[in-house]
Amino acid sequence: MPEGDTLWRTAARLRPALVGRQVVRVETPRAVGAVPEPGEQVLDVRAVGKHLLVDFSGGTTLRTHLRMTGSWHLYRPGERWRKPRHRLVARIAVPEWEAVCFSAPIVEWSSTAALSRRHGALGHLGPDLCRPDSASPEVVADCVGRMAGLEPDMPIGDVLLDQRVACGVGNVYRSEVCWAERIHPWTPLADLTEDDRARLVARAGELLRANLGPGPRTTVPGGLAVYGRRGEPCRRCGTAVESEVGGTLARVASWCPRCQPPREVVD
Repeated sequence: MPEGDTLWRTAARLRPALVGRQVVRVETPRAVGAVPEPGEQVLDVRAVGKHLLVDFSGGTTLRTHLRMTGSWHLYRPGERWRKPRHRLVARIAVPEWEAVCFSAPIVEWSSTAALSRRHGALGHLGPDLCRPDSASPEVVADCVGRMAGLEPDMPIGDVLLDQRVACGVGNVYRSEVCWAERIHPWTPLADLTEDDRARLVARAGELLRANLGPGPRTTVPGGLAVYGRRGEPCRRCGTAVESEVGGTLARVASWCPRCQPPREVVD
């Protein structure tokens, strides 16, 4: 599933092509709702966590969630698409470009006003850690406070994936964040101090924001620290990286057994 930095990059790529342009045609064959009329303007393209939003001057917003299968492409009019037409789920054509979304499982029309951060389909989300202002102590404290509403035995690796706590972190970053803070991803939430939790949130935001620009995703010099590197040497101590499917979400996590040993249970 694309992570928050991927959606921010996608929005940044689409924005110059679409924003301020008049709509020629909009297609969303599987979505119910009022489609913008030709002549309306695209007002904004923005990412909120793992959601990509396109706002139109008529007061409607197209929301897509890519999950594991979706992607947005940009083409010049008449240019051959890189994916077959039957996978089209959204198309926004303006005079010089067309943005085409393929295979996204969620494509919805909503009132722009209803998609504010406190209402509608996005109302449950925690702070977006890709935003520049998410580095503030107030935002970090908000995220830590949201953890208090979760089950105390929930593994911290799953807590980091919970978009109600903070949005943007996916499977890659949860492994990288836990490695950076030397915390095993299956450590129960209750075993972590508030300082531990704050450091994890702050680190997650730091790594996400560092990857909003072009180029390959990196969290350490040379690439990633542990994700996708099972059996390879830890970039800090040289121990072979381990990974397994686990936690309440049954998702794969990676870690260094020497740098991130499980915490001892104290009665």
